[in-house]
Amino acid sequence: MKLTIDNLQGSGPVDYTALLDRTLDAEIERKLNQPSMAQFTFVGDGAGFVPPVAGGRVVVTKEDGTLLFTGYLTQTPEAEYLGWGEQGGVYRYKLVAESDEVLLDQKAPTNRAPFVVRTAGAALKQVVEDLLPGMFDTSAVQDVGLLTSYRVDPQKKFSEIAGEIAQEVRGCYRAMKGEILLSGIGGNSFAIDEGDRNFSPGELAVLCREDVRNDITVIGEDEPQAYVRDFFVGDGLTQRFYLSQRPFSQSNSVLIDEEYRGSALDETRWAVKDPTSAVSVIAQTLQVQGGTGKDGDTSVSFAEQVELGGAMELQHGDVSITGPCRGVIGGLYAGAIAAAGCFAGFQITPSGSQSQIQALIQGVATGPVIATTEGHRYVLTTYVYSREVYRSGEVYRSSKHPASEAWGGATIPADVRFVLTVQDVNPASPESMVSGATVLYDGVVANAPGFCSYILVNAASMQCSIAFTYAQHISLSEVRTALPGASYVTQPVGSLSDGARCVIVGSTTLDFYPQYVPPLNTLIVASYRAYGRAVAEVMNAESVRALALGVDDGIRGLVRTMANPGARTQADCENAALAILDDATGPQCSGSYGLWSDFLPSNVADIFPGDAVAVNVPSQEAAFDAVVRAVSIRLADPANDRSFYKIEFQNESAGSLAFRDERSRLNIPLQDIPLPLTTVQVGTSYLDSITDAQIVQVSSTTVAVDIGMAVPSECGVEVRMHDFGWGVSNNRNLLGRFNSQSFVLPRLARTQTYWLRLYDQSSPPRYSRYAAALHLDYPL
Repeated sequence: MKLTIDNLQGSGPVDYTALLDRTLDAEIERKLNQPSMAQFTFVGDGAGFVPPVAGGRVVVTKEDGTLLFTGYLTQTPEAEYLGWGEQGGVYRYKLVAESDEVLLDQKAPTNRAPFVVRTAGAALKQVVEDLLPGMFDTSAVQDVGLLTSYRVDPQKKFSEIAGEIAQEVRGCYRAMKGEILLSGIGGNSFAIDEGDRNFSPGELAVLCREDVRNDITVIGEDEPQAYVRDFFVGDGLTQRFYLSQRPFSQSNSVLIDEEYRGSALDETRWAVKDPTSAVSVIAQTLQVQGGTGKDGDTSVSFAEQVELGGAMELQHGDVSITGPCRGVIGGLYAGAIAAAGCFAGFQITPSGSQSQIQALIQGVATGPVIATTEGHRYVLTTYVYSREVYRSGEVYRSSKHPASEAWGGATIPADVRFVLTVQDVNPASPESMVSGATVLYDGVVANAPGFCSYILVNAASMQCSIAFTYAQHISLSEVRTALPGASYVTQPVGSLSDGARCVIVGSTTLDFYPQYVPPLNTLIVASYRAYGRAVAEVMNAESVRALALGVDDGIRGLVRTMANPGARTQADCENAALAILDDATGPQCSGSYGLWSDFLPSNVADIFPGDAVAVNVPSQEAAFDAVVRAVSIRLADPANDRSFYKIEFQNESAGSLAFRDERSRLNIPLQDIPLPLTTVQVGTSYLDSITDAQIVQVSSTTVAVDIGMAVPSECGVEVRMHDFGWGVSNNRNLLGRFNSQSFVLPRLARTQTYWLRLYDQSSPPRYSRYAAALHLDYPL
């Protein structure tokens, strides 16, 4: 066995093996999805001894070349005076080293847009490249599984981020010999078998206990619940309107904030395809001067996909057009970069010595045309509104449902409204900087994709510059107004300086800015999702029946809050509960085993956390599969290349490998707790929600409603005054049950809210997961 340290002072690696203190064995500690640690002591005797220094490179290898540890000294060696020797003072030096990712841990992670629908391997490679480009070999990083959404927290170290990414896909990572490795749990396996001639019974400790949990309540995050539409009418004076519900609030996190301050595009944010060197960064602007003349050949793409969920504002920039242009700016693409596949963007085409701007929707130019003027600047903005905040469910894994068969991850369909605006800024007229923007398109695209690539520039041939690019989530409320007899138009919600005309204040008020007070008899509709807490209870009915005995009903409950991955919706909570139940209804088994390196199983050269172990020791009534969680290697006899391994292992009933939960300290309102489901009911217990219900006509005594969809066969629509009491046997607060898409409801007051859900003829009947709420505030 050999231990070398390179003090990085030009002398190269120095062999310190002979100086190891034999009274205190060196030790290497490996833990699942955490950095490995090494501790050892040297005895330095003589003037020629060179004490190692903090930051020195440590490598421990076996005689056959097998690497046991690579890393760096993380602190100045601690010296202990032992006395006077033949050549002077004798000191014992205690050294501590951490595996290779310590170099990455020293860097602050990039504050970047979340990874969405990326494999864990791709995300981990990106994080490594963001921190130390080209420093680590990532060829051994496997994809393992898909991340629905993962946000890199700049306050966390790389090792914490890597551990979370690995955990979400039930994988394991480690860093060694300048490589980052990521693989699925159980890629390597070995056995602890009583029948093995090298089996050491005295070094085995096993504990199995029956702690069955068959009724799991999972508490998730704040979630969007009821589909709300509030209807108001302007009186020409009022600028504040009171919303009926507390709107769900998206994180207002900034996805893109680019001011082009460097000499080139930031490779962690942008990918550039530029065969003719048409793209450059000069004087804090992105310059595009030229192109091949072919659609899709020259492009600037954002590094991450954009989720078309909730509400988002994409400011493509303050664009100066200096000559005829052909291409697309600010395009969202579901597939290849081509104008015909652009879901929404700004098409720029030549017009004499200048150009013209038009909305490009689903590959087709539509709406008004803006002719550009030399010297003017054009602020191009896209607003995205979807009543579905998340377009894909979270994914949960277990020992029975690994990466390829995980729970959840369903695609969530949605119609998406796109609003494309252009603000023409004339530097000679300062008032143009605050003038209203021209709406090029305001419409809904049915069944829009959940995720798109954001291509800032797709240039066939362009002569333009872009001063900034900015994207963030905005207020989820979609506000639309219409003058009597006119069509509805979308009013952007947000900052006045960004062109918005109204803002949501204090969570429950809609305020129009003074210059945009709705005129007399203006119809106002605010559409949003109500706020609530995601929670679900799921039980394994078979396990409950098996444990029921006398007065014991067999239920063994557990309440947990999901920490990683989080549970963003009630459906996520259900799938998380299924994953927990997979491993919660069996015995919890854990143990440890010690063996000398001479007796390692013949099929493995080394043992790492994440390896699978099959325990078969009938004399201790132990027969189960487990996963290694920690390995301690004591370098007891370096001269003879012998070490002692201590292995700790658990099955997934004793500790999950695919998620991290925590005890909940939240008090959930009783009305927010849904009825418990059995494992076979998950995914089939709810009908579709009514997402597009509208009030279409109002009188002093009646309200006409259109639910925006045909009523499915064997179903009806139940309408109540409050969002509780649902059920065919309960007629309290009931306003009616209907079998048609349109119907008339009684109006009982100036201000009134109607709650709607689908129901069917099952026994008991199934209902929509979330209600639709129609709120009316009209004069009588």
